[in-house]
Amino acid sequence: MTATRLHLALAALMGFAGVALLAAAAHITGTANVQTAGQMLLFHASVIIGATAARRGGHLQDLLARVALSAIILGATLFAADLARRGFANEGLFPRAAPIGGWFMLGGWLGLAVAAVTAKRS
Repeated sequence: MTATRLHLALAALMGFAGVALLAAAAHITGTANVQTAGQMLLFHASVIIGATAARRGGHLQDLLARVALSAIILGATLFAADLARRGFANEGLFPRAAPIGGWFMLGGWLGLAVAAVTAKRS
């Protein structure tokens, strides 16, 4: 499976999980963390789809963009999983899971910025 297909498939699954979490948050009281988890997945799923298209179009440096996209996927998934678990079970995934996920997302966003300014195509 190519990086493009993998990233797009994972983005679709992130979108699916985001919608499911938002639906659950709408029907269960006291699930602000679940709502945030759903939003985080939906927002970043859109980023993955758009940035993958930009990478394929040559507007992002290829290798750096693939690493950055993978970091965003990992980070958003880890962050959302920790928040969802906190919302449903009152305990986190593991200590510092959400901040670690957040750092992966931030690193991925910075990686996309560098991939944009170092791309060969303008």
